[in-house]
Amino acid sequence: MKKKIYLSTIAVLLAGMTLTSCDDFLEAENRTAGGQTADDYFGQDASTYLVATYNSLKSIVYNPALYCQGTDLYIMTRGKAAGEFNEYTMTDENSTVTNYYSNVYKTINYANGVISYGAEGTTVTDEARFLRAYGYYLLTQQFGAVPYITRYINDPETNYPRTPLTEIYPALIAELTDLYNNSSLAAQDHTGRASKQAVAALLAKVYLAAGWDLDTPANDIAKGTYSVNSTANFTEAAAWAEKAINGIQLTMSFADKWSPSNEGNAEEIFSVQYDRAGYPGDASDAGHSMQNNFGGYYGACTTTGEKNVSSEDAQSQKSMYLFEKGDKRYDATYMTTMWNGTMESATKAKWGSEGYYAYYNVDDPGKNLIIAHRYFPFYVTEAEAEAEFAANKKLYANPTVDGSLKYITQVTADILTLPNVIHYTFKADGSVDKKTTQAIATYNVQTSNGVCVKKFDDPESAQLTGSNCFRDIVLFHVSDMYLIAAEAYLMAGQTAQALAKVNAVRQRAGLAALSSFDDYIQNHVNYGTTSSFTFNNLDVILDERARELYAEGHRWMDLRRTKQLVRYNVEFNEYVTTPAKMMDVAGTAYKLYRPIPANEISANTGISNADQNPGYGAPVSTTDAE
Repeated sequence: MKKKIYLSTIAVLLAGMTLTSCDDFLEAENRTAGGQTADDYFGQDASTYLVATYNSLKSIVYNPALYCQGTDLYIMTRGKAAGEFNEYTMTDENSTVTNYYSNVYKTINYANGVISYGAEGTTVTDEARFLRAYGYYLLTQQFGAVPYITRYINDPETNYPRTPLTEIYPALIAELTDLYNNSSLAAQDHTGRASKQAVAALLAKVYLAAGWDLDTPANDIAKGTYSVNSTANFTEAAAWAEKAINGIQLTMSFADKWSPSNEGNAEEIFSVQYDRAGYPGDASDAGHSMQNNFGGYYGACTTTGEKNVSSEDAQSQKSMYLFEKGDKRYDATYMTTMWNGTMESATKAKWGSEGYYAYYNVDDPGKNLIIAHRYFPFYVTEAEAEAEFAANKKLYANPTVDGSLKYITQVTADILTLPNVIHYTFKADGSVDKKTTQAIATYNVQTSNGVCVKKFDDPESAQLTGSNCFRDIVLFHVSDMYLIAAEAYLMAGQTAQALAKVNAVRQRAGLAALSSFDDYIQNHVNYGTTSSFTFNNLDVILDERARELYAEGHRWMDLRRTKQLVRYNVEFNEYVTTPAKMMDVAGTAYKLYRPIPANEISANTGISNADQNPGYGAPVSTTDAE
């Protein structure tokens, strides 16, 4: 019996390398005649290579399969398969997991190089220390114990054992605390650089994770119950979240906070930067695809003028009920009105000024444009929707009825009454043509099925079927810290302080303050999407995080951290019907972390099959007769 032959992720990334440029920094092959040693490479100004460390975050921070799927908030639509992450069928050879593991270690390796060859105590090395700590925070949340390496390795060492969380968390806390107290980092920064505010935010997250992972053992994994053995880490998490908040009040509207014209605002703590104007190549075919996820499908953008959306990670049924009436975050999170071209257009909609992006680029799109799709949340009645139609017939005029404008999308409107959807089509004069009731399962496989997320929209995007978003990807922001503080206070037994933080977030959203956690009404429970969900105070905070941070990439880590991963999936993930679906084949262990990649177990001499995370068993291997 022989293992497959792999190159260890860590061995490849951290072994001695010859270097030629930032782009091929991690290539083990010398591609120039003379080559450069690591000493040569880093012996220059280390700040040059800090840029590469920041840029390496771009391969990490947007990963909806890892960050969003397999939770309560998202589903695949239009016939797309659920996939390994939603169904918890991934193995240790899953390419997304393997690439993520490798890419995070790339960031760590860049940072270790900068720290090793830069001048100690400079801002350059302090920023690299922060980025390294952030990489290890991500690894611990996805994989648990991982090899913890703080030096740049320029030898062919392949022995990197997993370091227990009992060692990693204290090490991260010590380093970050020193960075906050003794470094030359700026107090705040809104341009994508590490700052003391970002250090405080990361410390809050690390302390919170340590409180759950080290001090709060599960009693019943399927039920999400636990016992708190110590509140010390939770108390520290709350204190550091308060430092990150730094007295900032939530006075900016939620819509302004996420407006594409307001990047780098006062609530942003740390983000990964994208710049269309400064992109060195063809910016019309670059950027990321965050705006192209989290929604249905609205036809080919090159002919309809609508944004290209993937039909992946659209609203789950729970998400459809999540926002109550009056919550301003609903319209700020989702695109509820999509525009067409003009009634006089002879060809496809003019990109940017007509179609989807007219919402941003035209002062009053309803003055000259007609609607393509209109989406109403579940609390809007049929009578209210039909009153809007009658009062705005010119907006619903449907030119596709007589075929005069074949490139303009058929006008539709939907009310998410649930478990059915009321679907409307319109006549040429804007009056209602047909009104049908569809089961949610039927609705989710049709074209233009439901709202898409608009928080990440880039109105300057080219008319591409692929990605072309240059919005900065925000990793830490102030309202997240309010809710980190709320969770930490709750777990530390300080219920009043926890409720105050939740209320601050709710009131900015236009909702009434809760006099107690018991006052909160969970719409998705009351409207029958689940029958056996036992409600508690932690669920209030998790619901608030679901609304405030929707589609930002926190959900899987939130549920894993709080020990609600199995409970929430069984109740709200339509692809997971029983706790056994989240266990190994033998039904003996839950998949509460991602698998350590097979290549790591095969080639890293410090890790064996016995070190694999529970739920995954031994790596897949070939059989050779000897």
